[in-house]
Amino acid sequence: MVIKTFKALAEPNRLRIVELLKEKPYSVNEFAELLDIRQPQASKHLKILNEAGMVFVNTVAQRHIYSLNPESFCQLDEWINSFSTLWNNRLDNLDTHLRKTRKDQDGTY
Repeated sequence: MVIKTFKALAEPNRLRIVELLKEKPYSVNEFAELLDIRQPQASKHLKILNEAGMVFVNTVAQRHIYSLNPESFCQLDEWINSFSTLWNNRLDNLDTHLRKTRKDQDGTY
């Protein structure tokens, strides 16, 4: 899931689409206008985001309205948070090192 998500977000127009969708749902034509691209290009980007599970599509009459799929972002957040232990340990080690260095410089042990 995470690899598909990163691949989908690696393209600047798709990343911009996701950023826009944080505000509200949009139609394909609205994306084409906002991104200054043609409608078929916007549709292609949205198809890739849909296949990655990042957006939902709702058909209203003949319009396709896209919105974010929060579940895919929860999964991405879980994956990112899985690295927190690694970083917390490194930051704790840095803090210990800095405190020891400061003590050594102050002449106190």
